[in-house]
Amino acid sequence: MMNRVVLVGRLTKDPELRYTPAGVAVATFTLAVNRNFTNQAGEREADFINCVIWRKPAENVANFLKKGSLAGVDGKVQTRNYEGQDGKRVYVTEVLAESVQFLEPRGTGATNNQPSSAPNQAPTPQQQTANTSNQGQAVGAGGATTYTPSGYPKNADPFAAGAKSIEINDDDLPF
Repeated sequence: MMNRVVLVGRLTKDPELRYTPAGVAVATFTLAVNRNFTNQAGEREADFINCVIWRKPAENVANFLKKGSLAGVDGKVQTRNYEGQDGKRVYVTEVLAESVQFLEPRGTGATNNQPSSAPNQAPTPQQQTANTSNQGQAVGAGGATTYTPSGYPKNADPFAAGAKSIEINDDDLPF
């Protein structure tokens, strides 16, 4: 049997962090996940998926995610039930998150003056050039080396250091 869930969506409200009597952290949050199709009015509908995560990852979720944050959740579906205050049996279906990925840099999301329906996009080549132009250039053995915004060098052509070209025949490939 297989029980695996992978979701990407935005938090509908700030995560709720609690501790069990034994001191174990547990965070609950709801993820809004857009459907792949539109309704008759041409609008995308969303599913609102309840998620729960335990221990240190729960504290991380509570500390670093907030309403509107884009997150990826990997986990499994679980069902549980309990007796409500009115004496009726209450059934709950939720995703037990095994890991949560923070899919945007800290400080972005609902507070970055960007509509929440427009996800962050990769910078255009012009923006990338502007970002790296003030970081300088160095000439390496194989040609120009530019530095990316993260500070790591990016070689323009790693094979330009005078190496001979390599001929690979299709018959040499194992697949």
